[in-house]
Amino acid sequence: MNTTAPATFDPGTDSDSFRAALGSFVTGVTVVTTDSPEGPVAIVANSFASVSLDPPLVLWSPAKSSRRFEHFAGSRRFAVHVLAADQRDICEAIIGSKTAITQVPTHLSHCSMPIIEGALATFECSLDATHDAGDHVIIVGRVTKAHHKGGEPLVFHGGKYGAFNEG
Repeated sequence: MNTTAPATFDPGTDSDSFRAALGSFVTGVTVVTTDSPEGPVAIVANSFASVSLDPPLVLWSPAKSSRRFEHFAGSRRFAVHVLAADQRDICEAIIGSKTAITQVPTHLSHCSMPIIEGALATFECSLDATHDAGDHVIIVGRVTKAHHKGGEPLVFHGGKYGAFNEG
């Protein structure tokens, strides 16, 4: 058990400590895909959450500073893929290149969206709403089709990728 007292800081002036504190929260790793005039585009996002079961809504939040932001901020449809523990190479390839999705095993959805093979879950979405959120935009998607299979998720914690281990 860690008995060290937590450090207190002002997140408005100490963004490094704020980022480190946020990194304490374990997240899954998702890849969001969409189609663009340049072809299929992908971005890695750990800012994914469920919003509502009725209607079926999810959200994710791309950074406005991302070079891929324009592709997703104006997209009317997209797919969110929850990556499996053995898909870290896909994550790293997509971080390196917005068009790396063309080198990843995919198939096209019913509405011509690239769907990553082997993802634990995929949510095909149409844009429901966007909300300005500081240096990010919250994108809410209405899930029109979903896919799910069992397996271990790829997780992210403290700036590192890993896998969920049952104790």
